[in-house]
Amino acid sequence: MSPAAPFTPSADVAAALAAGAPIVALESTIITHGMPYPRNLAMAERVEAIVREEGAVPATIAVTDGCLRIGLDRDELTALATARDVLKLSRADLAFAVATGRTGATTVAATMIAAALAGIGVFATGGIGGVHRGAETSFDVSADLEELARTPVIVVCAGAKAILDLQKTLEVLETRGVPVVGHGTDELPAFWSRSSGLPVPLRLDSPAEIAGFQAARKRLGIGGGMLVVNPLDAAHAIPRARVDDWITAALSDAEAAGIAGKAVTPFLLARIFELSDGRSLEANIALVEANARLAARIAVARHR
Repeated sequence: MSPAAPFTPSADVAAALAAGAPIVALESTIITHGMPYPRNLAMAERVEAIVREEGAVPATIAVTDGCLRIGLDRDELTALATARDVLKLSRADLAFAVATGRTGATTVAATMIAAALAGIGVFATGGIGGVHRGAETSFDVSADLEELARTPVIVVCAGAKAILDLQKTLEVLETRGVPVVGHGTDELPAFWSRSSGLPVPLRLDSPAEIAGFQAARKRLGIGGGMLVVNPLDAAHAIPRARVDDWITAALSDAEAAGIAGKAVTPFLLARIFELSDGRSLEANIALVEANARLAARIAVARHR
């Protein structure tokens, strides 16, 4: 790796990059903003272990003291999981954290940027950001959607976060030319729930088919990423009607508290955790693990 490289890989990631081995990028916002300690650390370690079990190398991405890190060791994961006042980084402020020596956790958009910079083509997350409810007046639309349109990374998730306007999110992805592929499903999953009531535009049933689709896009010179939606298994999924009740209550609480901007999603997820008596967190962990497993299998298929 050149000393002038804009990122620092872990030893495992550096070796995998040099060998052309399969790697799966992992975001860090879920660690710092998505769930409480020590569950966040246990989740991060388990997700990395799943990626390794499937024959790929995990690369958790974050900015620490101004250094863009691609791959973290256990001590670094622990430090991130217990850190306070960590920036939540997207396209607009990723370079700001680097330039000012700050520590920040990467969202979907920032993780995609860093993964593409390192030549990593597959990324596993929980759920992407999207069009917020009421965006017709607030104009609150996640940078994740624009990043999917421009950055050539396969993103494996359980759909957009259920707190969003899923139909508008799907429409924006279609407008931006982002393929949305249902893995073994004809319906868009809704994060904690298997069903959204919305048809998924495309369906593929195996990691090899997904890898082949992205390879064909590359051969045809079609830029941008691909969104693979992976429904949560029935044992951990929560009925959609129950989730909708929690979301309605959490949105009302957020409005009353004047929560806005980047603070909205963490507030809503925390409030839904309370309303669900922790059930949402258990589902969240299960879906992240399932997405990591599928992403690793896609990464391995890309290297066959």
